Amino acid sequence: MTAYYLGLDMGSAFSKGVLMKTDRVVTSYACPTGGEIKVTAERIRDEVLLKAGAAKQDILKTVATGYGSKTVFFANVTVTDMSAHAKGVIHLCPSIRTVVDIGDLYSKVFRIDSQGNLQSFLLSGKCAGGSGRALTMIAKVLQLKIEEMGEIALRSTKKVEFSTGCAVFAESEAVSRIAEGVAKEDLLAGFYRALAAQLNALAERLGLEPDYAMVGGGARNAGLVKAMEDLYGFEIVVPPDPHMTAALGAALIAAETVRQEIKVRQ
Repeated sequence: MTAYYLGLDMGSAFSKGVLMKTDRVVTSYACPTGGEIKVTAERIRDEVLLKAGAAKQDILKTVATGYGSKTVFFANVTVTDMSAHAKGVIHLCPSIRTVVDIGDLYSKVFRIDSQGNLQSFLLSGKCAGGSGRALTMIAKVLQLKIEEMGEIALRSTKKVEFSTGCAVFAESEAVSRIAEGVAKEDLLAGFYRALAAQLNALAERLGLEPDYAMVGGGARNAGLVKAMEDLYGFEIVVPPDPHMTAALGAALIAAETVRQEIKVRQ
């Protein structure tokens, strides 16, 4: 029997799954979470198994993380999303010590050691201004797809400043700026600078230690990454598929747990 390890990241907006064999990713899958988290978890498991040509009984261990992890009834273990991100990031980029996770509901800054163990962390407040939810709100105002906003912002030629970091007021301000004739690319670039300033305030409270990475759905936004890099004055590492690092980390933890169990039995 081939042994597989499954990592699930059940986010508030999107959920992801990574199926591994030993320390190698076999396949992955991501989809909107929707209102039935249990159903979504089963769907992700079935999709990755189908892609791998494997069966449920081939999975030795399943580790779940994220907003809806407690509802994954077939998970053997649940872990925090920061712990999962830490393991995923260090696996992909061993030099990383500070990580910013831009999630849908909250953003987090945390420090990790060379083994991917969580050292310290800070979370953004309840306001959506410091999270990926703000990106969704601005996309709605500008009638754009989130995935295209980052590239549009890179075309900005005129500096536009946002006077608020609150997502609700930023939405209102964006409407006013559009009425004034401000170009979408300039407005977006200004919005990203405001969001970057909020994330930077969080990071400075924790204390930055290089190297520095961004993960989560927001890390796929080139405009936001550039705003962060301009603020810091150095390059920020964005791992491949940064929205998948927590699911990857969960799968790695599953494999690690099995190895430890085998060692104890020996």
